[in-house]
Amino acid sequence: MIEFIYEAEHKVIDSKKYTDWLQKIVESESKILGNLCFILSTDSKVLEINEKYLKHTDYTDIITFDYSNGDELHGDIFISVDRIKENAKMYKVDSDEELRRVMAHGVLHLIGYGDKSEQEKREMREKENEKLNMFHVEQ
Repeated sequence: MIEFIYEAEHKVIDSKKYTDWLQKIVESESKILGNLCFILSTDSKVLEINEKYLKHTDYTDIITFDYSNGDELHGDIFISVDRIKENAKMYKVDSDEELRRVMAHGVLHLIGYGDKSEQEKREMREKENEKLNMFHVEQ
């Protein structure tokens, strides 16, 4: 099950289209969809979570809490709508496209992909692009 919670002012996304796409991401990596919750929040709320749970004092676009059990994915994915908008401007992309990239990024973390080393970052970016293309095939 995939759930979307809006803690920040943001246009409501097409939950069926996004749910179908996210399900395809999970299946494309030979995983099983458990319970995923995407919480679209504010910079201040995500910063509070970052400080409390990760001891980081900087803004971030996403924080993923992994409760997965083997190949069955479960997690809470907090996304800063404020960071999404800023990043979209910086990278000169549509904010919906940036939101999808960050959503895919969170799911990829649950699947097991990292982004600490340069090699991991390259692989993560390739996977994000692959998963973003899956959304565009759906339209």
